[in-house]
Amino acid sequence: MSTAEEPLRSIGELAQRAGATVKTVRFYSDRGLLPESARSGGGHRRYGPRALEQLTLIRSLRALGLSLPEVRRVVDDADVAGHVLEDAVASRLRELGSELRAMRWREAALRLVGECPPAERADRLRLLGVLSTPPSTAPLARFWRAWLPPRMPARATAAFLEAAVPQPPDEPHPTQVLAFAQLHAMTTAPCPGGRQPQPEVHRVAGARGAAVLYAGLAEAYELTGPHLRRARDPHPGEALDAYAAAYASAYGSRDSPEFRRRLTARLATEPRLDRYWELTAVVLTPPAGHPEPTPGSADDWLRAALEQDNTRTA
Repeated sequence: MSTAEEPLRSIGELAQRAGATVKTVRFYSDRGLLPESARSGGGHRRYGPRALEQLTLIRSLRALGLSLPEVRRVVDDADVAGHVLEDAVASRLRELGSELRAMRWREAALRLVGECPPAERADRLRLLGVLSTPPSTAPLARFWRAWLPPRMPARATAAFLEAAVPQPPDEPHPTQVLAFAQLHAMTTAPCPGGRQPQPEVHRVAGARGAAVLYAGLAEAYELTGPHLRRARDPHPGEALDAYAAAYASAYGSRDSPEFRRRLTARLATEPRLDRYWELTAVVLTPPAGHPEPTPGSADDWLRAALEQDNTRTA
């Protein structure tokens, strides 16, 4: 029952006080978000004093982009400052972050097409047409899973993929979008001869030996990173020792000058992988930034250091 201190308002009065339309108030009432306190003799809705505060809350939550089910959970929660609102806001922030990343990729892709020579637009549209926004890294991961030895331990495979698969930048430049699209095209194209060629060391080491190999190579690449960032010329040292030791373990041999000479011949160049690492470097590096080291650039540096060491010990 109403009192002098707590007058009931009609739907029109509530809408006017809230700066909303009658249609809006009726919409939330019909969905149970804004319960009425009573009905007039003519069956018209009447709202109590808390209705204005609740309507203001509902409209604020909707303005933040929360869905009706999320708004209902917040409204039904007695503590507006509690976990229900925190969870709803956090969920919306995650969704908004995904939407912003997608929009940035679309913007960079549009610039890529709009700024390229007309003769190149058809090819770029073809490359971009198969990408989601932002793009998925799943095709790149499948490419490497086919390259790694079968039955390699899951933890070792996950560690390798983390290093080998570049994540799409949140705010890409058109050149990074193009490089990622080219990576996608390359990794989804049929392999030469119908299957991904395997390096000799996979056959020799087997799945578990390959896991040990890539753990050792990861250490060697990490040691090489500072040299690459400082643009130092390849040279023998701790990084090369770790590199040679990783291969010696895989081949069941002992690291020695003779082994290093044989290793040089065994490390065959794979143009497809070279191209992968070139594109990966572009994806990871903004146009104005310094190239980020990749396993491919680290391996090139270490091979050059190995050849230098072989020349020195010959």
